[in-house]
Amino acid sequence: MNEDVLALEDVSKTYNAGKPNEVQVLRGASLVMKRGEVVALVAPSGAGKSTLLHIAGLLDTPDQGSVVIDGRDMTRLGDHARTAARRGQVGFVYQFHHLLPEFSALENVVLPQLANAVSPSAAEARARDLLGRVGVAERADHRPAALSGGEQQRVAFCRALANAPSLLLADEPTGNLDPATSDQVFAALMGLVRDTGLSALIATHNMELARRMDRIVRLDEGQITAQ
Repeated sequence: MNEDVLALEDVSKTYNAGKPNEVQVLRGASLVMKRGEVVALVAPSGAGKSTLLHIAGLLDTPDQGSVVIDGRDMTRLGDHARTAARRGQVGFVYQFHHLLPEFSALENVVLPQLANAVSPSAAEARARDLLGRVGVAERADHRPAALSGGEQQRVAFCRALANAPSLLLADEPTGNLDPATSDQVFAALMGLVRDTGLSALIATHNMELARRMDRIVRLDEGQITAQ
């Protein structure tokens, strides 16, 4: 098994290239993450952290450079292969939970597994296990509107990990929560990450949370530097 879960090499991205409103967001950004490592990505607002996460998670493509996940170069894969890799190897968590409102917490964690050809019984068993690990097992049958903000985000974590990815990408996952809830939810996320042994790249403005991760990197002027 490859020791590096994610390797970004000289990744560049420009929007509106060649136009007066051209914006170069990434300028040769490089990052290597080891298996089981949790890395804080710190960046000023508008610095391009969401773009970096989208490229790392195969939601966007770089203009230059390469994206390697689990030792496989994903840069030039076709749409079908990229979708399959994204579905099976990468989990996403955003600042807002984006749960499907018409489904229960349990169903929100089951559905991604069904899309990945997991049997309904196995999907439900894994969903209940994940929800239990973050302390919301008793809320499994509730729809998102009946859950608190912290509970909704915990369910979102479980959904991101439903298909047992090797890489978790999180964009300000506690940004919408009050400080006390943020601390509790972050602790639940870290417990889930450590229990499952996956790697996580977590963008945050909260330096207190960043210092609880394995290391901190900064995205500034389109490049990644150690901090």
